Amino acid sequence: MIILDKENFENEVQEASGLVLVDYWNESCEPCKALMPEVEALSESYADVKFCKLNTSKARRLAIKQRIMGLPNISLYKDGEKIDEVTKENASKESIEAMIKKYR
Repeated sequence: MIILDKENFENEVQEASGLVLVDYWNESCEPCKALMPEVEALSESYADVKFCKLNTSKARRLAIKQRIMGLPNISLYKDGEKIDEVTKENASKESIEAMIKKYR
């Protein structure tokens, strides 16, 4: 997984072609940390999707700009535009995989 920050977000996500999944998380979010190994496992199954993660505590303004209102948040981008997201209410490996399959 690519580690995102405010320096590389635009290049890795907004200027990328194809599907990019961004796992928004931070250290104080226990559900985020519990979900992370499952997201990393999915990254091994979908070579055609770029998997990234962004620690929101180190890029608060960027997270706000991307309209990340709660954690965990798994957002899917296509050709630089956010097209879907899985939010805290339904954040699971199954729902993330279903979102990926919907747009492949």
